[in-house]
Amino acid sequence: MDLTPYVDNLRQELAVAADAGGDDARALAERLTTPLESAVRLTLLNALSAAMGEVTRELAPGSVDVRLRGLDPEFVVTAPPVPEPFREAHEPVAEPTVATPPPPSADADDGAMARINFRLPAHLKARVEGAAAVEGLSVNAWLVRAVSTALDGGERRASQPARGKDAGGRGFTGWVR
Repeated sequence: MDLTPYVDNLRQELAVAADAGGDDARALAERLTTPLESAVRLTLLNALSAAMGEVTRELAPGSVDVRLRGLDPEFVVTAPPVPEPFREAHEPVAEPTVATPPPPSADADDGAMARINFRLPAHLKARVEGAAAVEGLSVNAWLVRAVSTALDGGERRASQPARGKDAGGRGFTGWVR
C-alpha cells in the first residue's frame, strides 16, 4: 500500500489552511511539511496496525499482519482453515488415498508443542472443567486427549486406563511412606 498519496493530501490540506493565515503562516507550513512526513507515515502505520489488530480479533483463527517493505506497509492475510462440508451419518466417508502416519501419543513429550488460542462458550468451558476434574486431569490434558480421541476415531479410548474418581476403584489418593 502506497502511503504517498495520503501524505501528499495532508501536505495540501495544511497548505490550504496556512493560506488563510497569510504569508508568514504559509512559509511556516512549507518549512514544517517536509520534516513532518516521517511522523505522518509512522502515525498512519500505527493506525493501520491497530485496525488490522481489530480485524484479526474478529477473523480468528485467521489473521491480517502489517509488514513494512521500504516506506510502505504490506498486508499479509492468513485465511482461517476451511471447515469440512457437513455429511449425513449414513453417507460413506471417503478414505484418504495417501497413508497418513499415526499421530504421536498425547502422553509422549517429544518437546514439539504448539500453542493455540481456543475460544468456547462459558457454559461449555464449565463442562470441560468439570469433566477434566472428574477424570483427575488438567483442562489442557483433557482437551489434548479429547482432540486425539476425536482424530483417532475413538481408538485410544479403549487402550487408555481410566483415571480419577470414576476409575472403578482403581485410583488412589493420599500419602505414601
